[in-house]
Amino acid sequence: MHSVLRVAIKRAGITISRLAAELGISEKTLRNKLDGVTDFTWPEAQAIRNIVSPDSEIEDLFITDEEAAAAG
Repeated sequence: MHSVLRVAIKRAGITISRLAAELGISEKTLRNKLDGVTDFTWPEAQAIRNIVSPDSEIEDLFITDEEAAAAG
């Protein structure tokens, strides 16, 4: 799961539905990606960063819960 990204989306005041529409994908597809069922593409990651948190590093936004736990 991408909890960090979910928090950033909420902080930006953007709904999952709106973000999916801006990316040109379905809401279900975006939810699958946020849940770790499927991976984000590099262009999707760049677009999401630009929409949600332009000043953030992509690696920081897209860290998975497992990666964050392993990093301590």
